[in-house]
Amino acid sequence: MTYAVMDSPVGPLTLVATDAGELAGVYMTEHRHQPPFETFGARDDSVLPAAVEQLTEYFAHDRTTFDLPLHLPGTPFQQRVWAALQDIPYGEIRTYGELARELGMVPGASRAVGLANGKNPVSIIVPCHRVIGSSGSLTGYGGGLHNKQALLDHERGDALF
Repeated sequence: MTYAVMDSPVGPLTLVATDAGELAGVYMTEHRHQPPFETFGARDDSVLPAAVEQLTEYFAHDRTTFDLPLHLPGTPFQQRVWAALQDIPYGEIRTYGELARELGMVPGASRAVGLANGKNPVSIIVPCHRVIGSSGSLTGYGGGLHNKQALLDHERGDALF
């Protein structure tokens, strides 16, 4: 594995690449659930040029979806949740309960959905920031609630970047 660091409006992003060139992680500076940094291998800012380009386009309002090879190891349930996240359109939000229902689960399963959402290793690309609490509150975000708000504002066209 190798990693690159790119500047972004939400601070430096660490992009982790597998040896096969797949994107395995997008981590913000204060990201929860981030693997130990030493597991990322050597820094090489030339890896993942497509990811850097697509994220740059996203922040410039020139991209609303991503087309990158991803490496997302996780449980079958996490895989289902992460796939559902990718179906939430740019600029839209879902509650954890709505996402649970979309997955064919009872609304009480929103906690399990939230836990899987929080373990998403490629934030922004797999848009976990688009999921909010049932009251409309911003609950939990691995990269910090201020970054979640900034990403939602960005997608609504309200952000300064």
